[in-house]
Amino acid sequence: MCNYKKVTAVETYPVRHLVLRAGKTIETCVFDGDNLLSTQHFACFDGEISIGVVSVFDNELEIFSGKNQFQLRGMAVLDHYQKKGIGNQLILCAEDYIKTQKGNLIWFNARIIAVPFYEKLGYQKTGNSFDIGDIGAHFIMFKEL
Repeated sequence: MCNYKKVTAVETYPVRHLVLRAGKTIETCVFDGDNLLSTQHFACFDGEISIGVVSVFDNELEIFSGKNQFQLRGMAVLDHYQKKGIGNQLILCAEDYIKTQKGNLIWFNARIIAVPFYEKLGYQKTGNSFDIGDIGAHFIMFKEL
């Protein structure tokens, strides 16, 4: 059902918008660093329709000093396609890419509702929950590769 490939930042915005920024302007889907050469974006397609996306940023977080770190952002799968393994495959795709870049730690800010999904994939929470603007409560999660 799903074909995975690298895409541009702009190609991630429709899915980011529907899943992560519903009711907000499309501009809220643009992340700092989206267009850096070191940033990679991956999407899953059902035919010609993008149904899931994830972005990989070469970005360090101080609490993980000494690691070759990468940050995941904009992980989103359209509602109708959730719970079908697409999110798992997107994460594995991102992990495979990070390994090719000699990355040894992945981190991200996870919405509280998504924490169990990431824990099943071997990610751990660190620290306390915190709010991100008008988006809601999150945890920092990470995994060593």
